Amino acid sequence: MTITDLEFIQSFIRMANDGFALGWHERNGGNLSYRMTSEDVVVAKPFFKDHHPSVPIGIAIPNLAGEYFLVTGSGKFFRNISIAPEDNICIIEIDGKGENYRIVWGLKNGGTPTSELPSHLLNHGVKKESSHGGLRVIYHAHPTNIIAMTFLLPLDDRTFSRILWTMATECPVVFPDGVGIVPWMVPGGREIGIATAELMEKYNVAIWAHHGMFCAGIDFDTTFGLMHTVEKSAEIYFKVISAGKVRQTITDQNLRDLAKAFHVNLREEFLD
Repeated sequence: MTITDLEFIQSFIRMANDGFALGWHERNGGNLSYRMTSEDVVVAKPFFKDHHPSVPIGIAIPNLAGEYFLVTGSGKFFRNISIAPEDNICIIEIDGKGENYRIVWGLKNGGTPTSELPSHLLNHGVKKESSHGGLRVIYHAHPTNIIAMTFLLPLDDRTFSRILWTMATECPVVFPDGVGIVPWMVPGGREIGIATAELMEKYNVAIWAHHGMFCAGIDFDTTFGLMHTVEKSAEIYFKVISAGKVRQTITDQNLRDLAKAFHVNLREEFLD
């Protein structure tokens, strides 16, 4: 057995490949990170290397001290992850203060973790706290339809959430909290990471205007399914508005009825 045979790495690779197959990862677009469990660390540790130096994260995230993450590499193409995972992904260890990381496996031909690592780690820190450790996956991709929506609609959480909820009956059940919107910002830095983390206090979906989407979940299937559902809702929206006059839609009362039937709490301030 090699490290890439481990179940959590195989699941990571599958999710990356599925996202590429859907067209969400042009060139080196997008990134994925997973906060490993203690069991994952035990089975992976025999494959770790100790020769990499510590690197500043650029921010301090104390509640991630000592954690290990499986992440995609900067400048790496999602289409190559399934072909050569050891060259396109890596495992990093966060130091005891939550201020630095070091690579312990992967990127065998050189490289660094995703350039949006600060955004990922800030969001992991928020989600670890708010979910009592339950949420472990952060996924960033460039789904076409959700990006297109950011050119047409007001960039506010309520507008996007209401439209996305009403495009398919499952949507208010899958993301009852709604979605948050980050106005256009330069990616990869501290500022956009903080802006996204502030939204992740309330939502599991943050949409970056004219750029893409961030989703958080408890595992790979849940997180991928969340992004897939939001993007499909956006696709339906464009089919609807391009087809002509809308004759009927899901009403606010319908949304409330769904919430009651499926035992979820819709964000009431988004309803009329």
